Amino acid sequence: MEIFKRMESQDYEQLVFCQDKTSGLKAIICIHDTTLGPALGGTRMWNYKSEEEAIEDAIRLGRGMTYKNAAAGLNLGGGKTVIIGDPLKDKNEEMFRAFGRFIQGLNGRYITAEDVGTTVADMDLIHEETDFVTGVSEAFGSSGNPSPVTAYGCFLGIKAAAKEAFGDDSLEGKTVTVQGVGNVAFTLCRHLHEDGAKLIVTDINKEAVQRAVEEFGATAVEPDEIYSQEADIFAPCALGAIINDETIPQLKVKVVAGSANNQLKEERHGDMLEERGIVYAPDFVINAGGVINVADELYGYNQERAMKRVETIYDSITRIFAISKRDGIPSYQAADRLAEERIERIRRSRSQFLRNEHNILSRR
Repeated sequence: MEIFKRMESQDYEQLVFCQDKTSGLKAIICIHDTTLGPALGGTRMWNYKSEEEAIEDAIRLGRGMTYKNAAAGLNLGGGKTVIIGDPLKDKNEEMFRAFGRFIQGLNGRYITAEDVGTTVADMDLIHEETDFVTGVSEAFGSSGNPSPVTAYGCFLGIKAAAKEAFGDDSLEGKTVTVQGVGNVAFTLCRHLHEDGAKLIVTDINKEAVQRAVEEFGATAVEPDEIYSQEADIFAPCALGAIINDETIPQLKVKVVAGSANNQLKEERHGDMLEERGIVYAPDFVINAGGVINVADELYGYNQERAMKRVETIYDSITRIFAISKRDGIPSYQAADRLAEERIERIRRSRSQFLRNEHNILSRR
């Protein structure tokens, strides 16, 4: 891999390779962009097949966090860490404490959090060595389980998408198909039910499905039947890449809006939704409630303040649809443009002149 060429292609700022022989730590920190502030993004631990695969994942995920944080209105840039290893076998205290020291050495340019393969307990170990970590135990000032906050933000995004599609954001009488009934989706189902929506749900976990049936009067279907249901809104809340060549022709909805990451298998599938007249709420905007919540920890967590910021997801989704119409582009492209325009505005507004005691021009 030609690393600098890859970084130059999308303006990556920094890759940091971290190795600690004693603990077995092999980590890659990607800092994509710090125009808006320090790079915030989680630490993923995965048994990558190669170092090149790990680098590519860090780079891809770091850029995604730049866009997610920018679109969410946070004063934070984007970054990500990947640790090479099996999260079920290779973890130890020394590994995460060593990693915490590497983060501390960046002096605030990068702030980490929990991600796939890492836990709150891992974040607590990192916290032993640095304050530049969020998602730690509540005893250390954490915001706690982010799932309810993510679900609430997603619910508001669905309402904004419903207004775009139907002219009214009320979900009374609307039928919503929900793919996956995990922690986030179950809370989302509660919000949808309380707003008057009829639910059709599926999940490989039959107990989770039965719980939704009992508590919300949902109708259960098999996983491969969820795409073809007659409904108003499809809420993907499980797997990524589920909007693809096979599923799009089956959809009988006016809106796709859910909490799952990376819903479009390829960008062209966003074009296909647009061509079919289906309103799509871009996933990295609608599911930003969790990152908004943990970002508030950086100021000393205040739930009321965090929830007010989560409520702006409704406005962000609405602005995306406005940009889509203004520029004649699909909503997935409009979401990128929303983030890019904010980053560019801040970049232009900042002076490049840094005053310090060693700069002769700053002396009187």
